[in-house]
Amino acid sequence: MARGIFHIDLDAFFVSVEQVVNPRLKGKPVIVGGDPERRGVVASASYEARPFGIHAGMPLSKARRLCPQAIFIQANFSRYREAADKFMEILADFSPCIEPLGLDEAYLDVTGCEEPYGSLRQMALAIKDRIRRELRLTASVGIATCKVVAKIASDLCKPDGLLEVAPGKERHFLNPLPVARLPGVGKKTEQVLKGMGITTVGELASLPLNIVEKHFGKFGVVIHRYANGIDDRRVEAPGESKSISQQTTFAQDTLARHFLEANLRHLCQQVSAELRYQDKQARCVTLRLRYADFKTITRQVTLKEASNVSQVIFAAARQLLSEALVQRGKPIRLIGIRVSRLSGKERQLHMFDSEREKLEHLDKAIDQIRKKYGPASIKAGKDISTLNWHPGR
Repeated sequence: MARGIFHIDLDAFFVSVEQVVNPRLKGKPVIVGGDPERRGVVASASYEARPFGIHAGMPLSKARRLCPQAIFIQANFSRYREAADKFMEILADFSPCIEPLGLDEAYLDVTGCEEPYGSLRQMALAIKDRIRRELRLTASVGIATCKVVAKIASDLCKPDGLLEVAPGKERHFLNPLPVARLPGVGKKTEQVLKGMGITTVGELASLPLNIVEKHFGKFGVVIHRYANGIDDRRVEAPGESKSISQQTTFAQDTLARHFLEANLRHLCQQVSAELRYQDKQARCVTLRLRYADFKTITRQVTLKEASNVSQVIFAAARQLLSEALVQRGKPIRLIGIRVSRLSGKERQLHMFDSEREKLEHLDKAIDQIRKKYGPASIKAGKDISTLNWHPGR
């Protein structure tokens, strides 16, 4: 019996959620990411904005130059998480075998679950209908016998589409597609393949395996199998988080310490909030820096006791940053934070622990305010949105 694998992807998720909250945004070029006057990147763009060349990860300043009439909105991750949780609840009503991929997409193994609906296609239509009625969002669905083909199919039918690749037709479906459509084939791999005369998935699939392996090693074996429509990976529920991380890339390399610390504080607030959401605490804090010459370093410290308090994690990260700036005073293009060695929220209480408890209560209060009024409703005194950008200062 052939497997039935769905890849379900909510269309322009962040923007679509904002359009549900404010219907006047529908049909307009909308960009979620923040104020284009300040440093930041595009988190999501509406389909009306994309013809201007706007895509996720683009600097907001460039997005504004390309589409000056766009409406820019601050991201509201608590709102998106709430919608994502409801999305996953809908999927769970159709199959218990779900593999989430971020907030807005998931694989679903529906093998043998389609009988009440008559067919896989009718089942997918029922899922799309539930999402539309309950979330007022649209989803694109790819149907295939394996994950890689289902993923490519959903990408090709966006927005609000449904594309089914019948068993045995995987090669026929994949052959004419550009080789860059294969997951894992980035610009560098694509350029190497073009140098070999390979531009389509079918051409890659027809190459002898030993030639692909010679050029790309084990990765070559994987993409060769994908090109042939072969993917035996199971749809698996994610394991328990071993770490939580956030990072940001600057539009301009900088050594401005106040700007670096403000960004670092913001990232620490994000990972701390995620720790609290998961009822976890972290024992290890890791700082990641990438310099203008693309050299990347990591520095880490072990806390005296596990914590999910924003100020505790930021204090540790700031110390690591200070030491790194002394050791290598070169402009920085990326800064990131990771917390690991996670544990449950239980901890041993100590005498004279009132200061920590005050910080915990403060974080919980801030979480509630941001959940109700949005992430921009309350900020630390030196949050990044309060700072003017002065390169190199």
